[in-house]
Amino acid sequence: MPGRRPASASACARADAGAPGSLPWGIVRSREPCSTFRMDSCDGFIGTFSGIRFWPLRPNRDDILIADIAHALAHQCRFGGHASKFYSVAEHSVHVSQLCLPEHALWGLLHDASEAYLVDLPRPLKQLPEFAPYREAERRLQWAVAVRFGLPEEQPASVTEADDTMLWIEAHSLLNSAVVEVIRDKRLPFEIADPLPPVEAERLFLSRFKELTA
Repeated sequence: MPGRRPASASACARADAGAPGSLPWGIVRSREPCSTFRMDSCDGFIGTFSGIRFWPLRPNRDDILIADIAHALAHQCRFGGHASKFYSVAEHSVHVSQLCLPEHALWGLLHDASEAYLVDLPRPLKQLPEFAPYREAERRLQWAVAVRFGLPEEQPASVTEADDTMLWIEAHSLLNSAVVEVIRDKRLPFEIADPLPPVEAERLFLSRFKELTA
């Protein structure tokens, strides 16, 4: 009814008590409209695992932390989540660091670090003209990552080759609908049979980073 005042918190609690789906005693369901206005108006920041605010479109290199990268990539599944088993971007990155030239191993480990803040997009989707702004944001953020960790600004060719090799291996191992572009007429060097869960993938990523930066 127009002009009707909302019920008080205590009245709401009494009305909910004993009703199906009611909340435990002492917890009051709010009758106020939910709003994310304050978060939606904060100019594109995300809250990271380490507890800082990070602006992916205006990256501050000092705020790029390996702990955030490892945690986020370990919890993102390759192929947009459509793999037959959970297989993380973090585990993929470790494999790339092992397949590329040794002198490029750290670049290989961090080649998808921007996805810790911009999330992983499947390659066929990312390459569409409509995603040009995403690719530009990814390029700028990956450049910031490279500078942050003392790497060459351009991704080395051996890292690109290792990334493509891993795509082939992963598609055969984990995708029942592997696209023609990743099917090759030679034997796989290895298969992804038992991917790591997020906690172990995160630990492996951090261990590899420590090894390469010791």
